[in-house]
Amino acid sequence: MLAKPINSYRPYWAKRFGPAPMLPMSRTEMDALGWDSCDIILISGDAYIDHPSFGMALVGRLLEAQGFRVGIIAQPDWQNASAFKVLGKPNLYFGVTAGNMDSMVNRYTADRKIRSDDAYTPDAAANRRPDRAVLVYSQRCREAYSDVPLVIGSIEASLRRIAHYDYWSDKVRRSILVDSKADILLYGNAERALIELSHRLAKGEKVADIQDVRGTAFLRKRIPEGWSEIESTKLDRPGVVDKPVDPYEMKLGKADASCATESPTPASEQGNAVATIALPVSRKPKADRSKQVVRLPAYEEVSQNPVMYAHASRVLHLEANPGNARALVQRHADREVWLNPPPIPLTTKEMDYVYDMPYARKPHPAYKDAKIPAWEMIRFSVNIMRGCFGGCTFCSITEHEGRIIQSRSEASILKEVEEIRDKVEGFTGVISDLGGPTANMYRIACKSESIEKSCRKLSCVYPGICENLQTDHTALIQLYRKARAIKGVKKILIGSGVRYDLAVKSPEYVKELVQHHVGGYLKIAPEHSEENVLSKMMKPGMEAYDAFKAMFEKFSAEAGKKQYLIPYFIAAHPGTTDDDMLNLALWLKKYDFKLDQVQTFTPTPMAMATAMYHSGKNPLRKVTTDSENVPIPKAGNVRKLHKAFIRYHDPNNWPMLREALKKMGREDLIGSGKQCLIPAWQPLSNKPVTTVRGEQLERTVRPRRMAEGKRKYS
Repeated sequence: MLAKPINSYRPYWAKRFGPAPMLPMSRTEMDALGWDSCDIILISGDAYIDHPSFGMALVGRLLEAQGFRVGIIAQPDWQNASAFKVLGKPNLYFGVTAGNMDSMVNRYTADRKIRSDDAYTPDAAANRRPDRAVLVYSQRCREAYSDVPLVIGSIEASLRRIAHYDYWSDKVRRSILVDSKADILLYGNAERALIELSHRLAKGEKVADIQDVRGTAFLRKRIPEGWSEIESTKLDRPGVVDKPVDPYEMKLGKADASCATESPTPASEQGNAVATIALPVSRKPKADRSKQVVRLPAYEEVSQNPVMYAHASRVLHLEANPGNARALVQRHADREVWLNPPPIPLTTKEMDYVYDMPYARKPHPAYKDAKIPAWEMIRFSVNIMRGCFGGCTFCSITEHEGRIIQSRSEASILKEVEEIRDKVEGFTGVISDLGGPTANMYRIACKSESIEKSCRKLSCVYPGICENLQTDHTALIQLYRKARAIKGVKKILIGSGVRYDLAVKSPEYVKELVQHHVGGYLKIAPEHSEENVLSKMMKPGMEAYDAFKAMFEKFSAEAGKKQYLIPYFIAAHPGTTDDDMLNLALWLKKYDFKLDQVQTFTPTPMAMATAMYHSGKNPLRKVTTDSENVPIPKAGNVRKLHKAFIRYHDPNNWPMLREALKKMGREDLIGSGKQCLIPAWQPLSNKPVTTVRGEQLERTVRPRRMAEGKRKYS
């Protein structure tokens, strides 16, 4: 997979202005930099923080390094177009994003209730971005300057590049390209596409003519000449599937002179002799995959037929490997949404180039002393890699960043640690995290580049770790040791994101992690205890958790430390029944876990679990009308019940749980016995008390009850 290095382009003429202390957000700042205009203006739903963990800053600094003058309009007032004119008319294009998060996930809870705060806004103020921010911002950009090219990207646009189920309206919506009227969409990690697009526009090419860049999507009227079209239903046919004829099969037939075997047949068997007859094989010339496009079912079809929606989702995910993916096309009325194959992953040298930009590593001065929670959380952390080959069906990381791990060099990472020490105000010697989408996939890859290019597996670690995946953690161990040896660094913490089924393949890594990089608690995510639910998540069974837990406790004891694992679980995931949640609650009680934080499944666009939620089918296998039906906890009361099972210790949940247990015929679990899940009595009031019990920092209550006219306390 060869691609032009992103740092090999000839810089645009405006490179002479040099890097800005902060990318400008006002005409005053532009004047101070000597700019009469911006070449590119980025619109974002987040506050502007000049740090590589924030997409707007990363993209802005990358374009600046290419020589372009980049302005930023952060969290504009979307009620009219005037806020989109504050920096004037861009010379090349508007780049529109919703921010680091999907705006709907950012603004609404899993129960579709509006959140009271926004971590990406100064002082966590709510309502600073609109619903479906990319659509709204795009409309205002068109109103401001109708002739300026409109480029959309970020996770919100990326995950809506084809027809997608929208949880908040409970319907299948059109591709965001159609609704936003954007000229082009950049999906996934878009550095490569963004740089090529920008330079080609700067040279005078029309945006409508740029249709050959990987990692882009756009609208066209028809399939261009020279392309062969393949119906997705022929690749992965929904419906009854006949056993295919194998042209290489060797059939048995009556022997004849032309097919006599070399070994003579005994005379006693010659009357019924059989011989091997080779079937003739007609071979077709190998197709040019670079000129093949897979046609997904049209929007009009997937919006009405959930089975076809699940089928389209499955094919999209199977065509996600940059090494073998083909272009995709999906009709929307009289227009075609065309998706070029995914971008080629960045090399280590290119990753270093992206992260070694002159970031100020702080919020824009316009915010003064306001606290921005997202910044406070990551200000002392370092991103060492991107991508995830886990393939969890409920997660959007794989869909957005891809399955191929892209790692920075050790030198680049250590340099950033030193920059935090020297530049970030308030640094006390503790690096809060050294990781990425996962903590321990740094420099882990397929053993064979050719196998990696041809692979279509949805996960490298499910149902088990692939035999072609090298699981050596040596590079990460060495990085940890060198990072914590830096002068002025007291502690390097790894707080979450450990893929524990991968970690147990390297006991040395687990020992290094547990004895040097855990600050008392380590968060891990088994997500559930029941195999039938885990299979819909593509998560490992609890035996992997048990193995990691044993190592964790062993190495903690060797270091003389009392440390705890904090597991995360998901309620109401597709495939989950009430019995599954009850079994999870009993597992939690068995190990004395009382969890405060519970995640209820939220169907996000393009996730495979969302296809399950909408269709009731399992897209991890070939989807047919009579294929596996997946139980879906959709009703509000069911989702609340599933969450209540995880928080079985909360007295507020006991009435609901009692009713459910009676309906399930499990009244034996109601009472005061050790085997019981919840008591038969209800407290009069709840007074929160923070304690530590077992393996979990919990919030407990002292419940009060009335019995036989006498007040008793439990």
